[in-house]
Amino acid sequence: MIKYLKEEKLENLVQDGTHIVDFYADWCGPCKMLGSVLESMEDVSIIKVNVDEHPELATKFGVMSIPTIIIFKNGVETKKQIGFVNADTLRELLK
Repeated sequence: MIKYLKEEKLENLVQDGTHIVDFYADWCGPCKMLGSVLESMEDVSIIKVNVDEHPELATKFGVMSIPTIIIFKNGVETKKQIGFVNADTLRELLK
């Protein structure tokens, strides 16, 4: 399931379970390619954070390049991946 961050606090959304947080921008080509990969993922929560709308979150989580995905497990950041990744690589990151 893909959810776009609006007014909620990101920290509240990633508390329980495994979540992929995708830091992206609408104008970013590799971000669009990664979006297609994320749509194919099942059994994991995906939260998309537009860095143009939420620059404070990008700064807080050290996002300097997009796309950047951060994997959270029960509220704890476990992995960070910068740049486009394919579905197989993303599944490996989730293990």
